[in-house]
Amino acid sequence: MEPALSVFGAPSGAESSLLERAYLDAVEQVDDLDETRARILDAAYQQFCRIGIFRSTMEDVARRAGVSRITVYRRFATKDTLVEHVVRREFRRYFDQFLVDIERADTAAERVVLGFVSSLRAIRGNPLIGGLIAAEPDLLVPSMISDGGRTLATVRQFVAGQLRSEQQAGTVSSELDTDLVAEMMVRISTSFLAIPSQVIDLDDDEQLAAVARQFLVPMLEPARTNPD
Repeated sequence: MEPALSVFGAPSGAESSLLERAYLDAVEQVDDLDETRARILDAAYQQFCRIGIFRSTMEDVARRAGVSRITVYRRFATKDTLVEHVVRREFRRYFDQFLVDIERADTAAERVVLGFVSSLRAIRGNPLIGGLIAAEPDLLVPSMISDGGRTLATVRQFVAGQLRSEQQAGTVSSELDTDLVAEMMVRISTSFLAIPSQVIDLDDDEQLAAVARQFLVPMLEPARTNPD
């Protein structure tokens, strides 16, 4: 992996991947209390979206943030560290927005539909993450899917947690295998992100919602076993 993209995964033996930490940030409602740090992150995000990660320097970020280069390095020791925190914050915002979006639905089925549409819209529409997927798919996509399954497992954990909440609320069967269903839902979503579709317009929310109703919602029914 290229250094600036290695932040998405975690090397063998590492405690957690960037996406795992972003997920925990969202769950624990972590926020940036250091005003200067937040300003640097905002500036870095704007810089990366406009120029790209590889072409941007720490000096560029410092200039855009209106701080000295030393100030940037005091909070982020390397460019890779800065990139990690910027991308981590964007994924945290994705998890936050996902939770906001599904609150609009009245049923578990509609929450699945809204969650699927929200996920693709949030990631594809993000100027940084979506821009990297569009501009550098050969670099970014492998870094997200060839990390031993850590990234997928983190999102699966998030979706499975939502499904278990549905079980506790009595809106889906207690017999549902939440981990397996979450795994399948996440793999389907990931495939749309990684491989452009020639059949479905991924920018059309109605088409995406129809796909979710046809293929994802039926997963909420536990598998039937044949009687002996």
